[in-house]
Amino acid sequence: MEGGVTVLAGGVGAARMLAALTQVVPPERITAVANVGDDLVLHGLHISPDLDTVTYTLAGQINPETGWGLAGETWQAMETLGRYGGVDWFNLGDRDLGTHLYRTHRLQQGASLTEVTGEIVRAWDLGLRLLPVTDDRLRTMVTLGEGPDAGREITFQEYFVQRRHSVAVSAVRFDGASNATPAPDVLTAIDEAMRVVIAPSNPVVSIDPVLAVPGVRDAVTAARQRTVAVSPIVAGAALKGPADRLLHELGHDASVVGVARLYAPLARTLVIDEADADLADAVADEGIEPLVTRTIMSEPGVAVSLARAVLS
Repeated sequence: MEGGVTVLAGGVGAARMLAALTQVVPPERITAVANVGDDLVLHGLHISPDLDTVTYTLAGQINPETGWGLAGETWQAMETLGRYGGVDWFNLGDRDLGTHLYRTHRLQQGASLTEVTGEIVRAWDLGLRLLPVTDDRLRTMVTLGEGPDAGREITFQEYFVQRRHSVAVSAVRFDGASNATPAPDVLTAIDEAMRVVIAPSNPVVSIDPVLAVPGVRDAVTAARQRTVAVSPIVAGAALKGPADRLLHELGHDASVVGVARLYAPLARTLVIDEADADLADAVADEGIEPLVTRTIMSEPGVAVSLARAVLS
């Protein structure tokens, strides 16, 4: 995909970034390399939250009430499951279940996660290429840092959904990463891209799992002069999710300066919001070029202008 755009992607922030890019670049020139550290097997089903959030958002079918899952959902399956006393802390809508049933069935038939994801993307007629960073098992594991369970390691979804990311964290690791192999075309998509974009996703639990797969960080580092990162932190806070708290809890600066410190080896430019314009010099001192513009894509007109700035 020489001359195209490759985006390192998490969930909601990356989905919005990709939706904006498709308005200024033909979708067939865009490749998203997505985090699968959030994946889980529940009720016997393989669930890939970030892949599905990107897919549903680009299809214009994301649930506006939740920010995940499909619009127009009903919850009868979960209601029945709860009646039986089954695990119901991770909500799966009735429409959304169809995706997980299909994915699980195809994986059991021997298809790879990359192949199944491609089939789902084509079924929604999205045009772009969506790649899981690896077809191998990769799980983000979180060590709790406080309370009666301090020191206990749990899965990301247990932390994020079951505990509503309300407990402090002392460590994060990516189980299976050292033995994982990049999915087909992932490294080529990075190597040949005109522009590599690090989406405004959580650096710790969305982008780091992607970079943890052997070969991916090296490929992005080699593409540094063509790489632009978009800060997920605005005025010291995350727009969605616990990115600011995680950065602080793990010893990083929860500001655009802290993000700059993390991404300086990987990207030439860091896009920061106008609210952080006074920190532009401090960002530059970390060895990464600041680009100040509006970045909150929920505001009218910002998404497209941000996409154009990222590509300029």
